[in-house]
Amino acid sequence: MMYHYTITRNSSADDLEPVLMAFHTIVSKLPITGRSADTPGLRIEEGKVIDRAYTGPVLERAIATNKLIKTRPDTGTYKGVPVVVAPLRDGDGEAIGAIGVVDITGIFDLATLMEHQSFILRQVCGADPCPIDTEQISSKR
Repeated sequence: MMYHYTITRNSSADDLEPVLMAFHTIVSKLPITGRSADTPGLRIEEGKVIDRAYTGPVLERAIATNKLIKTRPDTGTYKGVPVVVAPLRDGDGEAIGAIGVVDITGIFDLATLMEHQSFILRQVCGADPCPIDTEQISSKR
């Protein structure tokens, strides 16, 4: 028996499941969400479907604006967690759904890391120069 899947504006959670589960596997089982424009979809975590009637504010906004969105939602299941959500488009370029993933690149905030760098160096090196003169990059050239 040959299966055929078509994604449309009103695709159900069952219609989206094979595609979303494939994405979930590709991104090393990071949480994945997705829905069609007219029907709630899925939330998948740790290899399992957690919710079969899922929607979220960022999925809805990606469909409404037909744009990629990288943000930390103010509400919903992933409130405060970096996510990236992309619209699913039909042949005419219209958004017919959206797929989202927790954005691990958004977890690493370079500004905060730099802010804490001097504190970390003081903890590791104490009051002495750190690194010592022979370990400086300029001494290795």
